[in-house]
Amino acid sequence: MRKLKLDELNRATVDEFKAQDKLPVAVVLDNVRSMHNIGSIFRTSDGFAVEQICLCGITAQPPHREIEKTALGATQSINWTYYETPLQAVEQLRKDGYQIIAIEQAENSTMLHEFKPTEDGKYAFIFGNEVNGVSDEVMQVTDACIEIPQFGTKHSFNIVVSAGIVLWDFFAKMAI
Repeated sequence: MRKLKLDELNRATVDEFKAQDKLPVAVVLDNVRSMHNIGSIFRTSDGFAVEQICLCGITAQPPHREIEKTALGATQSINWTYYETPLQAVEQLRKDGYQIIAIEQAENSTMLHEFKPTEDGKYAFIFGNEVNGVSDEVMQVTDACIEIPQFGTKHSFNIVVSAGIVLWDFFAKMAI
């Protein structure tokens, strides 16, 4: 087995990426405080070719050195918009035909492995603040809630890990 070199990976240029088909997903960051988490979610979103990221509330915006440390340039490839509140993002995404889905531990949530996306659907996945999760006002207006099963002693996954798990699961289900 031999590791591939960077020039063997045949990655798209930023212009090619912007023109290619995207996963029908908007990632919504509801008051995410860590710029390293924000940058990592940009990079993960680039890896799965999501349509857009919505940065809301206290979530920092590019360009910023601390975001770029983990984004590694993904802020140039992913379309993103800033909203003063996550409710403004939800309202716009709903108008644009997205199903609004919180990624949270909540009553009546759907376990991730039981979530069945439709082939022609568009989905906005809302990831919340590192301490408080998805805000209560957003939880009141979601169409659904997905929960990632957990079996250890900790109460939650890091937001970046959650985003990676959810986006991979969605990609795998859509690719089948």
